[in-house]
Amino acid sequence: MLTTDRVAGAALVLVALVVFWESRRLPLGGFRNPGPAYMPVVLAAALVGFGALLIALGGKTSSLASVGWTEWRHAVAIFIVCAFAALALERLGFRATIALSLAFLLRVVERRGSVFSAALSIAFAAGAFFLFDTLLRVPLPRGSLGF
Repeated sequence: MLTTDRVAGAALVLVALVVFWESRRLPLGGFRNPGPAYMPVVLAAALVGFGALLIALGGKTSSLASVGWTEWRHAVAIFIVCAFAALALERLGFRATIALSLAFLLRVVERRGSVFSAALSIAFAAGAFFLFDTLLRVPLPRGSLGF
């Protein structure tokens, strides 16, 4: 019987298999000298394990047919924001993309106030940029305007 936990477990296993497939192009390395594929493969193995546990032990949860899809509009909006972020990151830069994405999610999807949405979005984008780009020295896209 298809239950919500079993479908979620199968989705985890499917994601892990995609990670395994994509990691095959990179060198795995070893325990003492890990290659670029080492962590993705380790995390994918954990996903397979947890997914298999969900599939095996998920028989007592509600059936998939009983799930109501009342929040489908939120899911579509989040998917659209994710697609926008993926396409706009290089063009607009990290800070602008994250600020616009979060502002849309807060203002439109969650229906928060304009001032709250703008302030939190700008503060989060600036803080994340400071953390990753400045402190951790992870180069983030600055966009065509250098912002």
